[in-house]
Formats: sequence, C-alpha cells, structure tokens
Amino acid sequence: MKPAATLRTHPHAKWIGLALIAIALIALPFVLAMAGTAWVRITNLAILFVLLSLGLNIVVGFAGLLDLGYIAFYGVGAYVYALLASPHFGLHLPWWMILPIGAAVACLFGVMLGAPTLKLRGDYLAIVTLGFGEIIRIFLNNLSEPFNLTNGPKGIATIDSIKVMGLDFANTTRIGDFAVSGTIKYYYFLLAVLIVVIVVNLRLQDSRIGRAWEAIREDEMAARAMGINTTRMKLLAFAMGASFGGIAGGMFSAIQGFISPESFILTESVMVLAMVVLGGMGNIWGVILGAVLLSFVPEILRYTVTPLQQWMFGRSIIDPEVIRMLLFGLAMVVMMLVRPAGLLPSAVRKRELAREEE
Repeated sequence: MKPAATLRTHPHAKWIGLALIAIALIALPFVLAMAGTAWVRITNLAILFVLLSLGLNIVVGFAGLLDLGYIAFYGVGAYVYALLASPHFGLHLPWWMILPIGAAVACLFGVMLGAPTLKLRGDYLAIVTLGFGEIIRIFLNNLSEPFNLTNGPKGIATIDSIKVMGLDFANTTRIGDFAVSGTIKYYYFLLAVLIVVIVVNLRLQDSRIGRAWEAIREDEMAARAMGINTTRMKLLAFAMGASFGGIAGGMFSAIQGFISPESFILTESVMVLAMVVLGGMGNIWGVILGAVLLSFVPEILRYTVTPLQQWMFGRSIIDPEVIRMLLFGLAMVVMMLVRPAGLLPSAVRKRELAREEE
C-alpha cells in the first residue's frame, strides 16, 4: 500500500490533520510578522472577508437569492459598534454586549430588505438589493443633520478597541522578552469567531432549514407544494446572512478605530459576491478558499507589479491598481469559462450546472 493511502486509512488521520492545521494557524501570524506587520493586518481583513462571504453564502449559495447590497449589513454592524463604543454619544459599552446588538440590528435590516422582495427573483431581486445597499450608504453619509447620528462623511473616530479581562487588543503585550502586537491578538480573536461561524454554517447546511433553503433554490414552486413555508425561509435566509455581516462589521470597527461611509461602497459588495462565486456557491470550504484568494492575491500583486515593471522597463508604466483590477477581471472571466461552478463547488450545484449543459 502507498504511504499516502496508509495515512488516509489511519484511524487517527483526521485528528492528526486537524492538529497540524491548528498548529499552522497558531504559528501563522508570527511567520507573517517576519515579512512585516502589514501582512498580519491583511490576514485579519481576509478573515473579515471570509466572515462576510459565509454570511452572503447563506443568501446566495444556500437559498439562491441574489444579493448585491450585502455590504449594507456590514456597514450597519460597524456603525452600531462605533456609536455604542466611542465618544460620539459618550457611550462605551463592552464589546461582548455590542456585537450581539449589532447582529440583531443587522438582522432587522435583513428582514426589512427581505420582506418587500419576497416575490422577486433573478435580475429584479439583484436591482432591488443593489438599491438597498446604496440607500444605506447615502443615509450613513447624510445623517448628520438635523440630528448628528452618523457624523456624515467625516466618519466616527476614537472607537474603543476590544478588551478581554483587562487585556487591550489595541496595544502590544509583553510576555517576558516576547512581544505580542495588537494585530496578532486581533488575529486570534477573529480566528476564534470564524471557527464558531463555520460550525454554525455547517450545522445550518445539514439541518432542516438548510434543506428547505436548498429546495427553494432548486425549485421554489415545488418547495411550496411540498409544504415548505417559502416566505418564512427566505426571510430567515436574509436575517441569518445579515447577522453575520453585522458581526463582521462590528469587529471591523473595533480593529480600525475609525469608520466612514466610504468603507461600504458597492465595489465591496461586488467583491464579496465574487468571493462566493469564485470559491463555489453553496460549499462552505469553497467560499472560504475564494475569500482567502481574493483577499491575498490583489495584495501580492500590489507589492510585486511595480518592482516587476521597474526591472523590465526601468520605470512604472501602468498603475498597479489598474493591473490588479485587469488581472482580477481576466481571472473571473477565465473561471466562468473553465469552472463555472467555482473552484470547490458543492455537489448539488455541480449537478445543477451539468443538467443545464445537457
């Protein structure tokens, strides 16, 4: 028997694999810190995008409802945290109280979006959700008069960081001669939240609710005929997806210490949707892969495009941002032609596409 096959059939292979992954994730920020703190920050933002992608995957991947305004829930969660943990209103509530409040408020906004769009599908639903996302951004930009709720385009600054048992995540902690930066501490906090969200998603996917979402995605009329309350299930999908976006927004607010409406533009919604589509709609691990790739690859290009042009032509001819977006668009077109179901498609989605081709 081959060594690889022997390892796969070993009774403890699963636990050994999980242990190796855990060790790699624990050591990752310290390895990245050797190349610069910026890479740890990029990893933290990548985890936030994974959380957003998992939330959007509930709406798009599980229930089959196209949402182009998902970033609005991210903004709602971020502003709830900022308003309740900053000098803006003089409130400084603890993070463990604000994050559930942000998730609940985002959930309410998800229901507000879902209720009037229950009979819409496809392009019409996409247009309405896109409009909803823009309405939220415009409100955030203009709710500074006559009552200053969001501070308008100036944004909200000096937002409280996360503190656990007196440990401030914004500051560097020294353990003997060993220093742990705030960025690394936030990495572990985000990783813990991500693990919880992944477990919740896995449980949802295999639950009665997840099966109902899948039935609605495949054929809504047949699902209704089988006794599924499609109205309730659609609203639940919007609410659950929005709540994850609200949690991610709250953590973004705490990490950045400053937010403004410019952080929640349409481009961000499109990027999160691209992560879900690239990784594989409906497959949790595929969505995570898509989010990680689209978070890291553009940053790697940012640091390599200019030096490469300097080496080849002696000067920078094309702006790195232009090349990044060009390569990003080209990669998405190639993916849709070669693997339309995504890098790691769900088995059900793969069968659906195969049936359509036939």
